[in-house]
Amino acid sequence: MPPSQMKPGKQKSSSQLDKQAEDAVTAIEDLAKQYKTDLNKGLSTKKAAEILERDGPNELEKPPKPTALPYAAPWLTSFIIILLMVSAVASVLVNATGPKAGDPLSYTTGIAIGIIVLINAGIAAWTESKAGDALEALSKMTQANIYVLRDGKEVQVAVPTVVAGDIVVLGTGDVVPADLRLFEAKDFKVSEMALTGTTWAHTAGTDVQCRGEPDDVAKTHKVKEKKDGAPEKLTPETMAFSGCSITSGVGKGLVVDTGMSTRIGRIAQLINGDAGAKKTTCFCFPDTSANQTPLQQNLNKLGARIGVLAIIICIGIFIIGWLTDRKDPSNPDSPAWLYMILVSVTLAVAAIPEGIPLCVTISLSIGCSVQQEVLVRKLAAVETLGSASVICSDKTGTLTEGKMTMVGMYAAGTTYEVTGKGFDPEIGNVMRADGKDGRNDMGVKSNLLTAILCCNTTLSKEKDEAGVMKWTPKGNSSEAPIVVAARKVGLSENIAGDYPRVLEVPFSSSRKMMLTVSKVGGTHLCEGGMPLPPGTNYLAVCKGAPNYIIDLCCEQLKADGSVDKLSDDDKTNILKIVDGYSARALRVLAIAARPMPKLPYDESNDDITTDQKFEACRKQLRLIGLVASIDPERDGVPDSVVAARGAGIRVVMITGDYLLTAIAIAKNVNILQPSDDEETSAMDCANLRPDGEYLRPEEMDLITRSTRVFARAKPEDKLEIVKSIQRQGQVAAMTGDGVNDAPALNQADIGVAMGIQGTEVAKGAADMVLTDDNFCSIVNAVEKGRSIYAGIQKFVAFIMSVHIAEVMQIFICIVVGIPVMRTPLQILFLILVTDLPPSIALGMEPGEAHILKMRPRPKEEPIVLMWMWLAMIMNGAVLTVVVVAVYLISLINYCDGEILQSNIYLLDSYEVRLSKAQTVAFISLVWSENIRAYISRSFTNPMWHDILGNKHMQKAIVMAQICLYVAVLTPYLSDRILGLRGLEIGFFGWALAVVGPIGCFILSESCKIISAYQAKKHQDSLAMADAPPAAAPIKVAGVKKDAKMGAPVQPARRGWFQCCMGGIF
Repeated sequence: MPPSQMKPGKQKSSSQLDKQAEDAVTAIEDLAKQYKTDLNKGLSTKKAAEILERDGPNELEKPPKPTALPYAAPWLTSFIIILLMVSAVASVLVNATGPKAGDPLSYTTGIAIGIIVLINAGIAAWTESKAGDALEALSKMTQANIYVLRDGKEVQVAVPTVVAGDIVVLGTGDVVPADLRLFEAKDFKVSEMALTGTTWAHTAGTDVQCRGEPDDVAKTHKVKEKKDGAPEKLTPETMAFSGCSITSGVGKGLVVDTGMSTRIGRIAQLINGDAGAKKTTCFCFPDTSANQTPLQQNLNKLGARIGVLAIIICIGIFIIGWLTDRKDPSNPDSPAWLYMILVSVTLAVAAIPEGIPLCVTISLSIGCSVQQEVLVRKLAAVETLGSASVICSDKTGTLTEGKMTMVGMYAAGTTYEVTGKGFDPEIGNVMRADGKDGRNDMGVKSNLLTAILCCNTTLSKEKDEAGVMKWTPKGNSSEAPIVVAARKVGLSENIAGDYPRVLEVPFSSSRKMMLTVSKVGGTHLCEGGMPLPPGTNYLAVCKGAPNYIIDLCCEQLKADGSVDKLSDDDKTNILKIVDGYSARALRVLAIAARPMPKLPYDESNDDITTDQKFEACRKQLRLIGLVASIDPERDGVPDSVVAARGAGIRVVMITGDYLLTAIAIAKNVNILQPSDDEETSAMDCANLRPDGEYLRPEEMDLITRSTRVFARAKPEDKLEIVKSIQRQGQVAAMTGDGVNDAPALNQADIGVAMGIQGTEVAKGAADMVLTDDNFCSIVNAVEKGRSIYAGIQKFVAFIMSVHIAEVMQIFICIVVGIPVMRTPLQILFLILVTDLPPSIALGMEPGEAHILKMRPRPKEEPIVLMWMWLAMIMNGAVLTVVVVAVYLISLINYCDGEILQSNIYLLDSYEVRLSKAQTVAFISLVWSENIRAYISRSFTNPMWHDILGNKHMQKAIVMAQICLYVAVLTPYLSDRILGLRGLEIGFFGWALAVVGPIGCFILSESCKIISAYQAKKHQDSLAMADAPPAAAPIKVAGVKKDAKMGAPVQPARRGWFQCCMGGIF
């Protein structure tokens, strides 16, 4: 029975380990027969589909999708909802002891509160479910793909479709998709931390463990006999296991186990079986608080504080009313404390902002799909986007197109110009400086052929999305120009096959070069190529960074085919040529070779490591030449960099390129401006670690505060730069694509992985994935993130001002002795039906035109600023004044000039009279709130500015208006349940209700003058905090550049009266 079909269990776990131990040592040909596959062609598409149907997808078992209850549980158990439910119970109990205990309608308030709480919980559950679905859809869009052999072709498939018997092609940065038996491995290392939990590095072929790069375990395709006394290895050397990331090299493997049959699957099985009871709340509901973003947690805390404040106010009002013996005039015999409980319930309902958590969830879930080019993998990244103050970006493929074209060459002491466009080898030529054709020159052919022998990229014609045949390279983008240029000079497509490769050491960030050894023969490398010494059988070729390659060279090829010693003066002159290319923003690679009669190591000795082979082959190199390629900047990147600078965001370029190349490109994309001093704005990362150790934190911070270009960077440099930026109180976004970028992506406040060139390891560590690898998308995402955050601030301010107004109105009524303006049921209707939809619409508010001209918000800045609190209080007071005024006029009109409760309750039909006045105030409040919803679309701009810019607001207001007229005009619902009489208030009542929105419009727009002034002062304070301190230049020990010394930049700490009130008071 195939292993994938076995049922999970302890017996299976033991048998699987035995099976994999056997798979690790079985001859690969026999293993291929067992799985009915071909090592060279792989499975057929039909056969793979049959196995997938039989065994199921290659993925771990997932827990069932949560039902509605787990989604609603956080809402039902939140502090403010518990307060509402307590209010509902109190209302029912008080009415049950009153004179109308037998009237079902007397319980409508308590029942309605319970129903509305459940409705809100249902909406919350639905919204959370949709947010979960959105995140799940995004995870599917970003799920890992892997290359496999199917029908003899190398194709990319989704990891869940990998089946037992597949032949998988692996490279650095991939994540092993299933448990594999390796049959090809070149410098192949994986991180097995997920399986073993160890941070020791194992070296294949040795019996010792040594400290090295964490978790890098060398693998081999050769089965070795265990030596006597050697310790048992944690994992077989010939096996690569699912979930392990590949940190170095390339390889191929035969899939032997998938899904839950893999080692990681068995670990998951043990975890699921032994995890124990899930964490629950005090109400036995699942505790999902860990899934909340910091913003949601902060707003929940804000709601809890407001709830506590509401309790204090309710208790205070209750005590005042009880001590003053305020009784229910409709039932004078009932005790005062019963009546005051009902009043306190009304006040509690008015004070509790139950709509805030729901609106936040909706806004953040919308933010999951910030835009088509950006996939947000983690919900918290949506809120963090708005505070990004530094963007650290890669160059290749992000700031540039990643489509390199060779434009220059230095070969055998001669300089050449390479013409053409794109990847078409049929267009362009190789010309000498005197304009003559140089395609047949010995140096050109030797330079390009040796480079081809050290490449893995191919070039062929393929159909693009439009069906047009185009030349398309497959492989590394930096090798594509070499392959294209080689075809231009007449080197055949399959010429590398004439030189069998016996060794490959892939490029790594530490080596800064790639090395291959190929078999050669004859007296010349090729027809018209450089002569080979007699007895030459092998040719070692190195391709990589010029400064590293040139340092290893001891001789150079001359134009006549002879070989001359490479002196220090020669090296200096060649590096000047490199500088000349770099100053033109060209990427330069050096090519060196070493003819050898035999391999400088024992090929039969399996204990020799790849690094040892590399050291042996890279000695006594001969410099063949240089190739210089251009990678043009992406369209729109220079403008996006300028836009980012205007938004107070510093763009930092971190690249492995030569310093002069980095400076030239940084100027092209506006990261460096003409007025910038290159000595202080650009740096070689070697200066960050002058003695092999990184500078002290204070010295590092001094550099990163002003430097905008870091050249010749290693992946670990990125991590140190991010840490330094964060120490200064900045919010850092970091881009990355390689496996070694994962630590920096994880450390950054916003890790951004490349969707096209990015490795699966990098994507897994990131918060966002750019599907187009374009820097412009990052800036657009920051703009959208700011818009979402600003929308949350707007609806929080809107909701809070509504509740402030409700509390003020009820407080005035109770203290002055006016009949309470609204019943708890009416308040809940207002909040749920007429306030909540506009609030949600505010959360979807498009960004204001100037949002990228504002400063980034500090990392620890609260969601509601002091000047926003003042704006909420002012707007709450405005709403209170106009609605109370309308209510008082209504009381005078309908209650024969009486406004005090004690007098009104002595009038005939006082309930009808009072209900009419309350209806006018109710209508006026709804209209005022609808006007305020439009006013709240901006803290600073007038209401009429782009008044129809938010289509969701139009829908919300129409819904609110429909609900209003249904509530006040529908018989029985309006008079018997809600206590409203819209059919009886007459023309005067409807006309008087209009006064509220008119007054609210005039006064609230006037308040914006103060808010706009305070907002500007707040932005000025942020700008002052970001301003670099003035100080004399100093020299940091070991750093070859000047820098400005100053205290670490911290957010301004000013009194809120000075900062937020703007000196008004």
